[in-house]
Amino acid sequence: MDGDATLAVTFDLRTLPDSFYENPYPTYHALRREAPVLRLPDGAWLLTGHAELVRVYRDPAVFSSAKKVEFLPKFGDSPLYEHHTNSLVFSDPPLHTRVRRAMVGALTSRAIVEMEAAVEELVARLLDRAERLGRFDLIGDFAAAIPVEVIGNLLGVPHEERGPLRDWSLAILGALEPSITPEMFAAGNRAVTEFIDYLRILVAERRRRPGDPAHDVLTRLIQGEGGGEGGAEPLSETELLQNCIFILNAGHETTTNLIGNALYALLEWPAEAARLRSEPALMRTAVEEFLRFESPVQLGNRRALAAAEVGGVALPEGALVTLALGAANRDPAVFADPDRLDLAREPNRHLAFAFGIHQCVGLNVARMEGRIAIGRFLARFPRYRLAGPVRRGMRARFRGFLSIPVEAG
Repeated sequence: MDGDATLAVTFDLRTLPDSFYENPYPTYHALRREAPVLRLPDGAWLLTGHAELVRVYRDPAVFSSAKKVEFLPKFGDSPLYEHHTNSLVFSDPPLHTRVRRAMVGALTSRAIVEMEAAVEELVARLLDRAERLGRFDLIGDFAAAIPVEVIGNLLGVPHEERGPLRDWSLAILGALEPSITPEMFAAGNRAVTEFIDYLRILVAERRRRPGDPAHDVLTRLIQGEGGGEGGAEPLSETELLQNCIFILNAGHETTTNLIGNALYALLEWPAEAARLRSEPALMRTAVEEFLRFESPVQLGNRRALAAAEVGGVALPEGALVTLALGAANRDPAVFADPDRLDLAREPNRHLAFAFGIHQCVGLNVARMEGRIAIGRFLARFPRYRLAGPVRRGMRARFRGFLSIPVEAG
């Protein structure tokens, strides 16, 4: 039995070595070559091919995003269970339709253009501070600060109350890993509880003093914009509160990782960094390539509501399916020389924001934040360099860093 076949027989998402968190792509390449639709030891299925993921994304009627069946054994009757089974990303229509409509209405192209000036100003302030420091952390002092402010603005969270948001997000999303410790479970539940307690106060205040629904996602959700036409049901209080948490988590994690992963990748690919500095017009394709090359979200999940065939493999009704976005975005059948960072890559049919009805609702906000943050950082600090060891998040689902110490240069 060769190495790929042995890996396919023994691979288990629940017991990953540290080397996988450092660099999962050799493993994904081996699994894709051997079995792009792989039966895991726990009976679930892992999909690593681009075509296989698209097949699942295109059939939401069969491949459900709802997680009540899947998450009950993992979380039991807990705050984490209530949160994740009510959030947009883990729901099917009609809840998914109601919530998504409300969010989309506040994230129009015009609204995003209007956000740009505030993001430019924020990034300039962060870069000014970094320049004064000389040595700083790319994540804590820069990348993570940007989406927290943007999402805080969308929800109307007062600036002085945004301190706990990032830690809440990290704890709640950490509990989504394939295998979690009792400490991770406790931290996630505590974060949901504290966040809900805070949101009850924020929502009550917004009911008394509504914001502009053209820009304020929370006001849109409260006023039932997600209910649509024809008398569709508005969101319940639980749905409202849990999807406020979702907005923070989804927007924070993806954008922090996009910016951090991109700036780290440019340190490892200095020729591409020089290319981008000399050709700033490449930023649009560069952001798409950063999303493909180091996908901020690496794993997604579905449950088969009926028997189905994927990649020539018969999946039974009830099959739990893990979608390896990070693997699909390095599939050589779709991307030439997939392990090379090519900032001018076109076409670039990456799946970093998923595909179909569950494509990320905030994808254009993330792109805008990434374009401004990465571009302004390179312009200010063209010779930045590492100033110490980095710390990865060591998570399989979300790929990013906890710390990247750098010197401005």
